[in-house]
Amino acid sequence: MITAGVDIGSLTGKTLILSDNSILAWSLIPTGANSAETATRATDLALKKANISLDNIDYIVSTGYGRVVVPFAHKNITEISCHAKGAHWFLPQVRTILDMGGQDCKAIRCDATGKVTDFAMNDKCAAGAGRSMEIMAELLAIPLADLGQNSLELVNGEVAISSTCVVFARSEVLGYLRHGMHKNDILAGACEALASRVYTLLKRVGTEKEFVISGGIAKNIGVVERLEEKVKLKANIAFEPQIVGALGAALFAQEILAKQPK
Repeated sequence: MITAGVDIGSLTGKTLILSDNSILAWSLIPTGANSAETATRATDLALKKANISLDNIDYIVSTGYGRVVVPFAHKNITEISCHAKGAHWFLPQVRTILDMGGQDCKAIRCDATGKVTDFAMNDKCAAGAGRSMEIMAELLAIPLADLGQNSLELVNGEVAISSTCVVFARSEVLGYLRHGMHKNDILAGACEALASRVYTLLKRVGTEKEFVISGGIAKNIGVVERLEEKVKLKANIAFEPQIVGALGAALFAQEILAKQPK
């Protein structure tokens, strides 16, 4: 049985191919202006890595921001369910999942089977999602991959950054730069602001062991460590946290296929 999950987010497109219960291949590319085209490119890349063709895929489930426009998907399922399912595959003991994407953030509670029991989402504001970190990287002219580590290397101390509005935060950052504040101290404030904003979501659903962070922000150690301090739990992070949703979609595809008449 070979299935695939296609996760089209606001910033990245992912395809993951499962052979029975093993990951055969996966891809991760930037989302272009055309979500259907992104889905095709991401899937073609994963198929190439797996050395198979689309005809070899028995069932495909799409998820994410652009899930409804994936032209070759048999079914689409919400990213909330897919991230819970994927996180449960990586860590069967998981009970709390924080999916931090580019445009939104979701706090999810699940049961022992990976089924969603409760969730909370941010209000689609960039202040509570990965886009806020991209804006900081652009403003400070620092590679996105370096933001987290730099935010932990304070020079004069963390400065306050708005956690409620990315427009206000941008204005504050520009003001700090004009006054000669060190970039690391500004980044510390930005990471703390994002962690605080996201923590309010986690408080709404409650947190318990085991705790998983998925999505691109899971790669930002500055945000992750500040969140761990707030929830008083160690975060579990997959080897590639951005493919958790695509994995969940592929797992759902397996379940659907298994229920079909032989």
